[in-house]
Amino acid sequence: MQADKETLQIISNETKGSINHIAVVTPSMYASIFKNFALSHKTQIENEKDLANDLIMGECSRLTDLQIQTSKNVQQLSKNTDMAIGAIKDKNESLLNDILHETENLRKELEKLKKSVYRDELTNTFNRKWLHDNVLNEDLQSFNTSGTLAMIDLNYFKIINDTYGHIIGDKVLVFIANQLKKTKESVIRYGGDEFIVIFSNSSIHKNAFSELDRLREEILHKQVKVKDDLFRMSFSIGIQEFKRDDILAEIIEQADKDMYDDKMKIKKRITGI
Repeated sequence: MQADKETLQIISNETKGSINHIAVVTPSMYASIFKNFALSHKTQIENEKDLANDLIMGECSRLTDLQIQTSKNVQQLSKNTDMAIGAIKDKNESLLNDILHETENLRKELEKLKKSVYRDELTNTFNRKWLHDNVLNEDLQSFNTSGTLAMIDLNYFKIINDTYGHIIGDKVLVFIANQLKKTKESVIRYGGDEFIVIFSNSSIHKNAFSELDRLREEILHKQVKVKDDLFRMSFSIGIQEFKRDDILAEIIEQADKDMYDDKMKIKKRITGI
């Protein structure tokens, strides 16, 4: 079948997730990996140039809308500031109250903009841009604080997608994301079925793993019903503490190794869905 936007998003996420930790990826390597994932979804990529143009135009339109709205908000904020200064000088309390009300509405608009920029549309978790802008230094490579990073990777997720379809797969991702949010820590959707949880500096390695393991056990005791079928969900965990100025890629690589070991253990216990 010809690819739709939703399927392309899934294939793209799977491709990006599979190359996260490859130091160098050439265009031909990416194309080959992307093609393999497309074949696994029985998807054909026809009229690639037209498709690419449509996607680029759509993204440019979205970014333009964001830029226009941001510019309007900045201009309004500047206007409100000038008016507030004048009202303070004139001791005009009525005008100050009006400005306060308008600024509060503006703050809500800015929060909406931040959400659209920093949130994953499907799971409503943070995205990579949030991770880069809020957790990393200006070099976008090293941490600006200390804490604990947890890599979360769903087990047998491809089987769930292949067996029950992407709509059910999306619902599983949303459910797992909501469970991870119970940690009250920062949850980031890092790839297709990969999440990162950033625990604050007060959380140590042992505590972070215990909390995630407890959530995993709760999830394992639940079953999802699709028509007459039942299946279970689970995930694997990799934990790595980090300090200020540690390199993100190195911490993820170490957490990934830890997660792989955990996956081997959990898959011995849970042999399928």
